[in-house]
Amino acid sequence: MNTSFKIQTKDNLSLQGYTCPVSQTPNAVIVQVHGMGEYAERYEHVATFFSEKNIAWFSIDLRGHGRSEGKRGHTPDYEALLTDIEQLHRHASQSYSNLPIILYGHSMGGNLLLNYIIRKKPQVAGAIITSPYLRLSFEPPAWKVTLGKISAGILPTLTQPTGLDTKALSRDLNVVNAYDNDPLVHDKITSAFFVNVHTAGPYAIEHANQIQIPILLMHGTSDAITSYKASEELAHRNTKYITLKLWEGLYHEIHNEPEKLDVLNTMFDWM
Repeated sequence: MNTSFKIQTKDNLSLQGYTCPVSQTPNAVIVQVHGMGEYAERYEHVATFFSEKNIAWFSIDLRGHGRSEGKRGHTPDYEALLTDIEQLHRHASQSYSNLPIILYGHSMGGNLLLNYIIRKKPQVAGAIITSPYLRLSFEPPAWKVTLGKISAGILPTLTQPTGLDTKALSRDLNVVNAYDNDPLVHDKITSAFFVNVHTAGPYAIEHANQIQIPILLMHGTSDAITSYKASEELAHRNTKYITLKLWEGLYHEIHNEPEKLDVLNTMFDWM
């Protein structure tokens, strides 16, 4: 990703944006949203893969992430995140007004894009959703959930560590080591952020029948972070529009697994 742009949010934060241009007029455009604690440039190899297939790429570091402004791991409410995505989508649409747009979200980004599709009804050709945060693969301690809900109303900026086990990201230890030593990733999440995203997952499952665009939904069956069973439930609620692909034995970041080229080719073939 060698060019960048800025998006100004409605509450005056500057968000860092990235593109991966193609050498000729592209055939399509991907609008990508990353997961919790990470940032857009961790997908540079994915963006390069698609640019070589003549598909343009637009992404941002979400508020409180990467090179964007905002308290680390915080959002005032869920709507702010959806509005930020809406602005990114608009920027991509204005750059290539006559091309099909494919949304691509991973983990929390999948949570956000599913809700964006359900609540905002964007004009897009389809979406690729990988390892979405619909439910966690484990039950968080009840006291932690209760504390989060209480403090979200009283102290919305109260920050806790996410507790992410980075070894669960990928079976490729180089990916894990790079993540552990990356100064732009963080393990922070505020009460408001946790409650908003945690409750938006079940909402997406409950309202899956409102999705009316083609979606490729992919999840690794050995994901110890987000639940592939929740992805199955979402897909079973809307078999008309959602195509489910489970990757046997893959961890959370299927695009960073040893089988990543197979994963990326599956995305491209679906498009």
